[in-house]
Amino acid sequence: MDYITNLHNLEEFQDFDNLELIAKEVVEGFITGLHRSPFHGFSVEFSEHRQYNEGESTRNIDWKLYGRSERLYVKQFEEETNLRCQFVIDTSSSMLFPFKKGRKQQMNKLSFSVYCTAAIIYMIRRQRDASGLTLFSDKVDFHADARLSSVHLDLLYSELSNLLKPEKAELKKGTNAVEVLHQIAENIHKRSMVVIFSDMIESSDPDDIYQALQHLRYNKHEVVLFHVTDKEHEEELIYSNRPHRFVDLETGEQIKLKPQDVKKEYALAMKKYVDELKLRCAQYSIDVIEADINDNFRHVLQSYLIKRGKLG
Repeated sequence: MDYITNLHNLEEFQDFDNLELIAKEVVEGFITGLHRSPFHGFSVEFSEHRQYNEGESTRNIDWKLYGRSERLYVKQFEEETNLRCQFVIDTSSSMLFPFKKGRKQQMNKLSFSVYCTAAIIYMIRRQRDASGLTLFSDKVDFHADARLSSVHLDLLYSELSNLLKPEKAELKKGTNAVEVLHQIAENIHKRSMVVIFSDMIESSDPDDIYQALQHLRYNKHEVVLFHVTDKEHEEELIYSNRPHRFVDLETGEQIKLKPQDVKKEYALAMKKYVDELKLRCAQYSIDVIEADINDNFRHVLQSYLIKRGKLG
């Protein structure tokens, strides 16, 4: 179902109540698209077996597969995982932008991050890689180390699904990415890929957040930062030509102005901020991927696969 990678309207997603099913459809649509694109040669091989090596124990040989193929294959288990991937999602109130009360709402930064994470977890499972999840705001709200078991993945999908429930949306919830990233760097012992979804709206000194990101790299983790934005409204200030009331979702502070009056200066300030983010992260060999919620999921999944391919 290739169309699902292009859905922007959250109402269509809400016809499903199974996040894993949505993830499956997104990934299958994405892979179908790969075969029709310039990336058709990109390797997306999924296997739960490996060839049997002479001399090792025969205990885990898949005899049913041998009966069909007349070749010896061994079932792979969690300890044989190729990669451990820790997903880190910013769940602070700013990630609820654009915010709309009610049961059905348009795609926001948090829901976009959830769907992308769920899809990559599905891909990871098929590749026998292990997934972990950390949710944070002004503190760590949930943490699970990377594992591969079905029970563990059910737990991850359950936690992600909870983030999509409108009644769970909490305003005036701040961010403390600095402390959280230092915590993750210390607690993840085995070398991992750390995939962060955040709008990088942080009240701390910018140097502090960059030091926290550097801490992850110092501990030999590969880091991918998906900078999640609503580019149309947050960077380009595309609004009707009339006064608007803007509300800080984390503090409740309000300001009323005509966006056109500040559009030029604001655009320059945002460009400077994003350029600085990319430059500082590049110094630490951290990949920064712009993830616009008005775009489809394909860009995020493709970026992950390219990074995964380099590590393989």
